[in-house]
Amino acid sequence: MKINKLSIAVLFLSGSVFYAQDTKQDTIKKEKKIEGVVIQGSSNKKTETAVLGEQKKAIIQKQAVSAEEISRKGISNVEQGLTKVTGITTVEGRGLFVRGLEERYNYLLINGLGSPSNNPFQKIIALKQFPTDVVGKLNIYKTFNSNLYGDFAGATFDIETLTIDKPFSKIEFSVGMNTLSTFRDNFKVSEGAEGMKGYLGLNSQDRRLPEEVRHSRPSTYRFNANESLNSFKDSWNVDNVKSLPNTSLGFTTAQKIKTGESGTLGVLFSLNQSTKYEYKEGDNNQFRSLQGTNGASSYIDNMNFLNRKQYTLETESSILLGLGYKNKGTNVNLNAIYLQSADNIIEDNFGYKDGQIQNKKYGFFRTNQLDISRFLDLQLTASQKINERHQIKAGASYVINNYSQPDRKILEGHREDPNNLGNYLPGNNVSMSYGGNNLIRQYLDVNSRFYGSAFAEYQLNLGEKGDRKDFPLQIALGYNGFADLRKTSYRFIFGRKHNDPSSFIVNVDQPQAVFNQAISDGYLYYEEGSDPSQFFNSFYQFVNGGYANINFKPNDSWDILLGARYENDMTLIRYSELSASNKTNIEKNKDYFLPSLSIKKALNNRNNLRFSFSKTVTRPILIETMPIKYISPDNVNIVGNQEIQASDNYNFDLKWEYFPTGKEMFAVNVFAKRINNAIERSLTPSADATGSTITFFNAKKADLYGIELEGILSLGRISESLNRFTLGANATIMHTNIERSERQLEMEEPSWFKTTGETLRKRGLQGAAPYTINADLKYEYKNDKNFTKTFSLIYNVSGSKIYATGGAGTDNYFEKPFHQLDFVHQNQIDKNWNVKFAVQNILNSKYKILLGDKNYAPLRLEENNNVMTNYYKGVTFNLTLGYTF
Repeated sequence: MKINKLSIAVLFLSGSVFYAQDTKQDTIKKEKKIEGVVIQGSSNKKTETAVLGEQKKAIIQKQAVSAEEISRKGISNVEQGLTKVTGITTVEGRGLFVRGLEERYNYLLINGLGSPSNNPFQKIIALKQFPTDVVGKLNIYKTFNSNLYGDFAGATFDIETLTIDKPFSKIEFSVGMNTLSTFRDNFKVSEGAEGMKGYLGLNSQDRRLPEEVRHSRPSTYRFNANESLNSFKDSWNVDNVKSLPNTSLGFTTAQKIKTGESGTLGVLFSLNQSTKYEYKEGDNNQFRSLQGTNGASSYIDNMNFLNRKQYTLETESSILLGLGYKNKGTNVNLNAIYLQSADNIIEDNFGYKDGQIQNKKYGFFRTNQLDISRFLDLQLTASQKINERHQIKAGASYVINNYSQPDRKILEGHREDPNNLGNYLPGNNVSMSYGGNNLIRQYLDVNSRFYGSAFAEYQLNLGEKGDRKDFPLQIALGYNGFADLRKTSYRFIFGRKHNDPSSFIVNVDQPQAVFNQAISDGYLYYEEGSDPSQFFNSFYQFVNGGYANINFKPNDSWDILLGARYENDMTLIRYSELSASNKTNIEKNKDYFLPSLSIKKALNNRNNLRFSFSKTVTRPILIETMPIKYISPDNVNIVGNQEIQASDNYNFDLKWEYFPTGKEMFAVNVFAKRINNAIERSLTPSADATGSTITFFNAKKADLYGIELEGILSLGRISESLNRFTLGANATIMHTNIERSERQLEMEEPSWFKTTGETLRKRGLQGAAPYTINADLKYEYKNDKNFTKTFSLIYNVSGSKIYATGGAGTDNYFEKPFHQLDFVHQNQIDKNWNVKFAVQNILNSKYKILLGDKNYAPLRLEENNNVMTNYYKGVTFNLTLGYTF
């Protein structure tokens, strides 16, 4: 049976980002102290009521999802938990969207220390990899403060690993079934992916670049017959298996040891493993604009018209070892966090690409791919309270971070029977020939040469507290920064022909023996085809920031936080143009002054009014600036823009909060942002006239404004019979407008605009959703033994957003709303046993990206189909059993 990572609500569960609330009516005078800008709290206060209390007291806009809420909603990881916060949604493998802004506008801290992404295609680590058992607190900052890194526009997430309140040990096991994927016959996996090596991610060793070329520059090295047979350890074959249920297993133990009279030593160990099978099938199309002398003689047709079947076997592992020492005012923590994710992917495409309409019925190509990332974060943090007025804290981390797609194999053939034209070849047979691009092996590695992060802060309290718990004036001076040095290697090995028969027929699932025979017969050999000038690039980034905060509390109702941050960003990119003899160095060195202001006015015991202003920056994702052409078999390639600039952001928020009881709240937040040099994804025709390119440009500026509504209501207000029901809902409504840069105008305008004087229509910011909605209905009761049972319905959706801007006269590409409805039953059987049953994606909506209907030329599309991508995810049933001792 496959063992699985603990993807259960407990991940976020033990990770209580949440704080206690004083239930007395005169809470204004009894609020906890805000230490600088870090809001402190006990990690055992995990209830939804405690979260509301924390939100009420904080001066900056800081939200959380309680461990209690995580559990009852069946949230299996941190990423899912964050989608329950106002204005946050997750979008199919592209991370978290905050207030409709793409993931590039977010930033991640782990225990206050900077963290690099373990995937060059994402800004931050995929938070679904964090099991809730290892999270002690998750802070979500939606307004900026100067002790945060300046890379901020959507939100900063700060994961604090588990602090130990009392000893415990826990085992959880989960099993899940999906209506599309589970028990599917002929589920395709690469050879070895299902074995123990694949389960542990060790099959990546067999897919490394061959020894003959691994440590040398590309030189069109030709592998002889023996090398072609023996130097490539991974096979072209795939296995057809019956997919098993998804499983996860997690073990966590936390122990406390008394040291001396007042000291304690805490030890935490957590081990989690998961396995998941996923099948997707749907359209994989691309469009092109063929331009005549004017709009009437131009039209848009298909470049690709494909049906895609994708089989993914995903394994994830996480290990955390933590040591924590506490003694009076001293806290020292040592953490080691290891995350590994491996996706074994087989993807088959049927149809034509590059406008080769003759292949519409019989065209075929396959990708056999492994995406694997390994992330090890070693951290040491400490704080010392010298006396009531002075406190210092500091921390440092060292990260080993590697991502690779080793031996990504691409095979292309034809399904028409050459001896019986007009008919398909039987079974899994295809007709193919050697040479060209019919056999390609790609090797992508993004390796960390060094990543280090550090912070230090001194806090000073001034004035006299009197009968209050807080000093009227708190000053914090600090530093934080990081150094990120990476090297990318991207190499290609092609199957070449020699005295090759024109074509042959092969079983596409078992072609290795045929290829081996062809190598022995002298028909096939391998040769490296990497450009020697472009096979590697280097990326260096150094960010150093100093800050000062003044927190002024003249009385119990006013709280004013003024911050100033200076940040220096020095970035160096070393790359080569095609066939260039020397590397090109691009150096970007910029200084930022980033002010911030937050004001909270407690109108009375139940009402708060908040205002905040800040200036921040947004740095691009690595792939957006990495100067390589990432080649895909469907010829939709990704090209980084090494000239991309960071964005300057101006952020405004005005919020009113109302807390009628300790368990209810209502809030209205009006916000606005100006983003200069906003970064946008674009889908453009390729410069070489084949395929298309996803690349990235700076817009001149983007303006956005919106309103957030949030409420939690006990339905007992309506009727006593409904007092066990609670309704929670939040929504964000937003409008955006973009002013294009000269580069974008050049890319988006069709050629005839130069003679007709026509102009492009206005549009919104790429990736920004006009609305997001999250809602849940909870029924909760306790049995005669005082154990809680809950039933919850959870719904979320986000509005149609621009996935990528169009080019050369096409409209934009829109990611359509995806409606998700989940049901979760949580049952605490006794003090040891807990069982949970969840049904996810009950509506089974179809995920869709469409070409818009406001193109500048008429459409001539295959079957009038304007779908770029679509597929169903299926309904998932999941049962989790946990035992705590």
